[in-house]
Amino acid sequence: MKRAMYKPIKLTPPQFLALIFLSLVMVGGILLKLPIATEHEISWIDAFFISTSAATVTGLTSVDPGSTFTLFGEIVIMFLIQVGGLGVMTFAVLVVIMMGKKIGIKQRLLMQEALNQPSIGGVIRLARNIFIFSFLTELIGVILLSIRWVPEMGLGKGIYYSLFHTIAAFNNAGFALWPDNLSQFVGDPLVNLVITFLIMIGGIGFTVIFDLYYQRRFKKLSLHSKIMLISTLIVNMIAIVSIFLFEYHNPNTLGKLTMSEKMWAAYFQGITPRTAGFNTIDIGALEQPTLMLIVLLMFVGAGSASTGGGIKLTTFIVIIFAVMNFLKGKEETVILKRTIRNTTILRSLAILSVSVLFIFIATMLLTLTEEAGLMPILFEVVSAFGTVGLSMNFTPHLSFAGKVIIIFIMFLGKMGPLTLVYSISKPEKMNIRYPEGDVITG
Repeated sequence: MKRAMYKPIKLTPPQFLALIFLSLVMVGGILLKLPIATEHEISWIDAFFISTSAATVTGLTSVDPGSTFTLFGEIVIMFLIQVGGLGVMTFAVLVVIMMGKKIGIKQRLLMQEALNQPSIGGVIRLARNIFIFSFLTELIGVILLSIRWVPEMGLGKGIYYSLFHTIAAFNNAGFALWPDNLSQFVGDPLVNLVITFLIMIGGIGFTVIFDLYYQRRFKKLSLHSKIMLISTLIVNMIAIVSIFLFEYHNPNTLGKLTMSEKMWAAYFQGITPRTAGFNTIDIGALEQPTLMLIVLLMFVGAGSASTGGGIKLTTFIVIIFAVMNFLKGKEETVILKRTIRNTTILRSLAILSVSVLFIFIATMLLTLTEEAGLMPILFEVVSAFGTVGLSMNFTPHLSFAGKVIIIFIMFLGKMGPLTLVYSISKPEKMNIRYPEGDVITG
């Protein structure tokens, strides 16, 4: 009888990941509320909002990080960004490896879920490689940014600012220590190139990076890697050119800049909406077409097994090709001479549907709790879902209820809509097959 009363709770990998990530956010929020972490007292909701934003590598801030937090608080934010970007389970595996202990099948299943891999084969090696690659990439980023900021700020502050913004950029979090983000560097080639390089490397996906390293030739790459590389180039080019054209005469954004600064600003702002969240121009002053384009970019997001969020670029591409092939009357979806499994298409459609549903509900709720127009609210929700961090200067004005809603959406965006749904639902095994029926659609 006693054994039945104390029966241990068995958690599925999605449930365990959601729980451990929630624990990270809670610990981060408590640390950020400590007097040693802030220059002046902040509310509990702001502490947990910043903690969630950092752990989910979003970048939305209800308070200015640079003037609100002490060195201790900023280090906490850096740690949350690094752990959140690379993954809690990845860090846990590193600790286990360093201790010389073996990693069991349960831990490998968790790693498979955390890294979004199709199988458990090679997940431990992938986790180890992620650490090595991340360390080397961030080291290069710190060195390059130090060349720009050390002469201006001094050795200690220059290296620290380089480290903070390197970690934020590589992990696709839009945190910056200046009130205007990176606007003062709108025409700075070194800052623009280094930050965007880190963003793209972190957002393209570790599986693609390692595939490139081992294969060395485009023809030998996996289908996933080929799709990511081609579609990333196309999407980035469309975004850069569109923003340049849409904002060219806007006196509040590109219009007041020199031609060189216009090009750098369009380039930078075309890269960052894919989940990075940095900005060198005022997002709140953008034209409506530009805002709609950025909403789409934020929703699509980065690559799978990356530090970014969104529904993922490959998900978007699979849906586009599936729709195109359906309209052409083809029974199979083919990309780069490879047939896509129906299960992959159904999963992509499920991700899209669940994501749109949550965004719609959150936007509707915020229209009830906030005194703002539809565009700033929709922009904020999609930015939170895509773990981007861009805002139309709306985040600091959120009400208590609004902050709670955005916290949930950031958490949802980081965990993934299907992972969160799986964690609260029980999978049902269908042992009965029913007769087919026709439903009129369209």
